[in-house]
Amino acid sequence: MSESTYNLFQQGREHLEKGMAAQATVPLEKAKRREPDKASIREALGIAYFRIHRYDEAEREFRALLELSPADDYAHYALGRCLEKQGKAAEANGHYKLASSLRPGKADYESRIRDLG
Repeated sequence: MSESTYNLFQQGREHLEKGMAAQATVPLEKAKRREPDKASIREALGIAYFRIHRYDEAEREFRALLELSPADDYAHYALGRCLEKQGKAAEANGHYKLASSLRPGKADYESRIRDLG
């Protein structure tokens, strides 16, 4: 990752840490345009979109993240959250189960499976 892209990524993460998800999208979108295959950028942008209730855009980011890293348990969980928020419970539960199988014993994953079960 180039230094300028890294700086944009860091700026976006700082906004997220301060609870400023909408503001985080601006530098993260710029970083994504420069380096669309960086999983860390896609994850941070997905989180930002999710926090501002832009679930369809968050879903796209987490699906892209899973194309880059299919065994990322958090990406499966986060995609499940996006799908659940959009009323796609069955598909969401499938991703929760995948997340749980990739990281057994994680309470957040297991609780979502139970809630949708």
